[in-house]
Amino acid sequence: MLLLEPYRVLDLTGPLGFSCGKILADLGADVIKVEPPEGDPSRRLPPHLQASAGPPQSLHWLAFNANKRGITLDMESCRGQSLFTRLLQKADFVLETFAPGTLDEWGLGFDELQKQNPGLILVSITPCGQKGPYRDFLASDLEIMALSGAMSLAGEKDGEPMRVTVPQAPMWVGAEAAMGALSALAYRSLSGKGQQVDVSAQVAVMAALAHAPTFWDLNRVNPERAGIYMTGRSVTGARMRVFWPCKDGWINFILYGGSAGRHANQRLVSWMDEKGVAPETIKQIDWNNFDVTKITQDEVDALEVPIGRFFSTLTKRGFYEGAVKREILGYPVFDVEDIYNDPQLLARQFWQGVQDPLSGSTLNFPGGFALINGERPAIRRPAPRVGQHNQEVYAEELGLSSSAMGEFESEGVM
Repeated sequence: MLLLEPYRVLDLTGPLGFSCGKILADLGADVIKVEPPEGDPSRRLPPHLQASAGPPQSLHWLAFNANKRGITLDMESCRGQSLFTRLLQKADFVLETFAPGTLDEWGLGFDELQKQNPGLILVSITPCGQKGPYRDFLASDLEIMALSGAMSLAGEKDGEPMRVTVPQAPMWVGAEAAMGALSALAYRSLSGKGQQVDVSAQVAVMAALAHAPTFWDLNRVNPERAGIYMTGRSVTGARMRVFWPCKDGWINFILYGGSAGRHANQRLVSWMDEKGVAPETIKQIDWNNFDVTKITQDEVDALEVPIGRFFSTLTKRGFYEGAVKREILGYPVFDVEDIYNDPQLLARQFWQGVQDPLSGSTLNFPGGFALINGERPAIRRPAPRVGQHNQEVYAEELGLSSSAMGEFESEGVM
């Protein structure tokens, strides 16, 4: 049995919450994606896959809604809201990304939902949370990445703040929301009580900053963006290169301190010496006593010039294989094609082919995010078509008659 197989999720989210529902679905929950009668607007998000029949399909939609069932329901209509309360009776979770206060306006706020289903867990995902001065802010990925502080650390020192091209905020907030949902489930197993999980995308993305927020607490300095360099590691103010050009792209490597770092630095110099490109100055360094926190910029430059020349002779794959063999801290910067063709992922059978019924294409999905009892959660079903499971959910499970369903459909409720 899958971990969450006994549980049902009503997924009312837009793109900011898609990945939360996907995580719960991958773990085995019966996630029912609820979308408007005309279909979720996100079905039109690019890039597209050309279907053999019908309009092109959004690859974004297909990726983040696999493993979910799908029904249609007009949540803004009174009859739609009444029908939704009937769906609540068998639900364990409701996921939503409406503006704060929207569910209350519909008479479906958390207090009312608890009257209907005391054990219900409501997961509310918004750009800046349900309370506070920013609660009513509208925000796309760009604004969320900026408000979280992530963009302040990305880009060149004298250039503008940068964001990652593929939207990242929905991934971070989806993972945090799923963890919040599961924490609430654990609490319910002890208390029998449901609760509302308030998830702020702004706060969730702060996890992407790693140790940056602690710089002020520990060193009384704020980290600043420095392009391909890293600052704040040495008391001298020296900057150290993080990304290095190689034959076919880029390599990530930093001069580290500590026992692991000194070991890696020494192994790199030995590798350079094998190739006859290690100057005497770098070979004479006492790596056992190397202190990265006190190194000067001149010393950094003297090390990085020959290292950079060596890296320029390598391919990404050559560096990766050499680094693994020698236990060097570093890795190639893979693009999408590199990831797809990675021999380790292929050997682990990470990619899973899923037949798309509309296009007839086999789509390769990434494997599950975890190993559970030695197996990755599988893609059990492709993303649903508009209203694909209306009959299954409303008639077979909820008991609506054919005439009632026809009436709801004619009124545009489903």
